[in-house]
Amino acid sequence: MTVNYLAFAIPAFFIFVFIEFKIAQQQKKAKIFKYESTVANFSVGIAERLLNLFIAASFYQVYDWIYVNYAIFDISIKWYVWILLLLSTDLVWYWYHRLGHEINFLWAAHIVHHQSEEFNLSAAARITTIQAVFRNVFWCMLPLVGFHPNMIITILLAHGAYSFFTHTQLIGKLGWLEYVLITPSLHGVHHASDEKYLDKNYGDVFVFWDKLFGTFQTEEEAPKYGLTHPIKSYSFLWQHFHYYLEIGEAYKRANGFKAKWNAVFGSPALMDQNIRPVLEERYHQNKIQHEAKPKPKFKIYLNIQLVMVVAMLTGTTAFYGSLTLVHKVAIAVFILVTLINIGALLEQRRWIYYLECFRLILLFGYFFYTFNIIELLIFPVVGLIILERNFSLNSLYKKHLLNYQSNTINT
Repeated sequence: MTVNYLAFAIPAFFIFVFIEFKIAQQQKKAKIFKYESTVANFSVGIAERLLNLFIAASFYQVYDWIYVNYAIFDISIKWYVWILLLLSTDLVWYWYHRLGHEINFLWAAHIVHHQSEEFNLSAAARITTIQAVFRNVFWCMLPLVGFHPNMIITILLAHGAYSFFTHTQLIGKLGWLEYVLITPSLHGVHHASDEKYLDKNYGDVFVFWDKLFGTFQTEEEAPKYGLTHPIKSYSFLWQHFHYYLEIGEAYKRANGFKAKWNAVFGSPALMDQNIRPVLEERYHQNKIQHEAKPKPKFKIYLNIQLVMVVAMLTGTTAFYGSLTLVHKVAIAVFILVTLINIGALLEQRRWIYYLECFRLILLFGYFFYTFNIIELLIFPVVGLIILERNFSLNSLYKKHLLNYQSNTINT
């Protein structure tokens, strides 16, 4: 059985976040973590890692196809080429990243990365699969130039690992390195919503490109992190797709070709800011700020689910090549439904009970299918109905899991 050792990067990520949290506590900076926001960050990252399992291999195949058939130059694999490739990768990233902030349909994928109002290592996980696809399209320029796909994949792993560690407030300015590398301080500027910091520091590793193209900014006042117009939801689905809905609404409202073109390909800065509140009301996405902390039972239940999906993701990543398509799809569906469930728990949605029932039926269906007794699925379904009729499971669920100490519940 072949093991994919990249699976160990998943627990390593959580270990580093835990270390950062403990250091923050020791430095009396624990406020840089917020429970709901951190869980939401984890959920986005888990979904991206999960879905990328299905498409990651295709990235290499595309690079290889371009390299074999369309490479402009025959670039060697000598040691100094690695330096050239690293610089080239960061330059491509700069323009992908910058265009991701300047073009609406690209920003719709990238906005998720900027939604967190807390800047810590967990925020590095806020990458969507849609964003991953877009940036790999840009990186197709590298095999087109003539860099070998094996080198590209290696550099991208190192590139991604470096950028993870720039998402922290615990490391201050780093002296002369601020003139060479994108440090946590410089990347924190990029995540800021302050007007003077907007659209700055697009580089991922080096500051050269920002200085060359006029987008460099050092940290002066302490940044305020997040979006200029924060979203009012911890919903897993809303965080992923709200801006696509905004583009659709802007397109529908637009008159004439130019206005419709700008709705899709124009600047996010020109998006009508009255659209989001309308959509939030339409889809009931107004996050309630709870003054009291969640009840312990609620947090324990949510944490168990989070640990469960992380364990499933790690195991699936490690043994992905040995799983059948049915098992892969079943695991993916269960994890995604659980992530939606986690978001609904954070928002204390009353309809979550029905999602729980659906998830339980999915689980029974998977096991019954595995043992070729799918026709027996009717029994747990009937059993749930009987239990609901006799013990009012819905009411018990809401009593114990949909109840903040402030007794404030979203509907």
